[in-house]
Amino acid sequence: MTPSSKRAAAALMLLLGAGLLAGCKDQVESKQSGYRGTGMVQLSTAKQTAALAAANQVPDAQPPASQEGKRAKEVYQNLKVLGDLSEEEFNRTMLAINEWVAPEAGCDYCHNTEKMEDDSKYQKVVARRMIQMTQHINEKWKAHVGEVGVTCYTCHRGNGIPAYSWVQNPGPAEAQGMAATGTGKNKASWTAGITALYDDPFTSLLTDPGKIRLQTTSALAPGMSKSIQDTEMTYALMFHLSQSLGVNCDFCHNSRSFSNWSESNPQRVTAWHGLRMVSDINKDYISLLAAVFPDNRKGPLGDPAKANCQTCHQGASKPLLGASMLQDYRPALATETAPK
Repeated sequence: MTPSSKRAAAALMLLLGAGLLAGCKDQVESKQSGYRGTGMVQLSTAKQTAALAAANQVPDAQPPASQEGKRAKEVYQNLKVLGDLSEEEFNRTMLAINEWVAPEAGCDYCHNTEKMEDDSKYQKVVARRMIQMTQHINEKWKAHVGEVGVTCYTCHRGNGIPAYSWVQNPGPAEAQGMAATGTGKNKASWTAGITALYDDPFTSLLTDPGKIRLQTTSALAPGMSKSIQDTEMTYALMFHLSQSLGVNCDFCHNSRSFSNWSESNPQRVTAWHGLRMVSDINKDYISLLAAVFPDNRKGPLGDPAKANCQTCHQGASKPLLGASMLQDYRPALATETAPK
């Protein structure tokens, strides 16, 4: 190749490179999430940010209602929660829940509209307990939800059944004997961030979050009580967290030392409380409704669909990008109502 042809080829490559770069309009943006120099950075693109914003629009609050006048329990029968609200505030809250959970079905979704106090529909019994659960989260789990809190919309987003939940996964049919030890591994799993780790880390680790911690400070530590399988299950859950919040591992951890709390971000403490909150509400609220749910609302092992991190977060590090709907629905959803 002559010198002139080499120069022409080089010029052509530069033009092609410039053309390719010009097509990269959706460039990656970085945001520092930890101490400088630690590589704790979150990556996103403008397209991803716009899609996340569009998916987390918050509905307008219902117009304010008077707090005066008769209490709702003086007007309506069989009110086991929310009965201490004013009649107007109670009706306002019901309209909001209707919009958040069943905007198309309307009141019929939960109620026998010919006899509103009737409990014959399982949805009404479940809804009553879910209101208590929401109140419980907002009052007892501020270490995770803060003053932003949650409402029914945080999980439901206009759907009668939240889009993201989990049930115990028995896994695919497998051979018996020594071959029956796959535990869901070596098959790509959406649950574990499309890795080939465990496809059900929830049954064990969201039931007992204390099992999550397993990293030692030395290799082959004497008396090590955790197995490789325990480690793989924990990492499967961590992939779920990363995917659910739309963040990298270093959103919480300094990857130089995953186990070191002093080098971790404050979000790690928030996540610690969140894992225990999920365990609490699954155990004391959702699982106790197993006898109420019909069979078609249960998993193959008979358990109802339960909450995990994705149920609320849905790809955002803060549900609804941190917008607080609770501020418009105090005291209805902010203070726990004792069972009656």
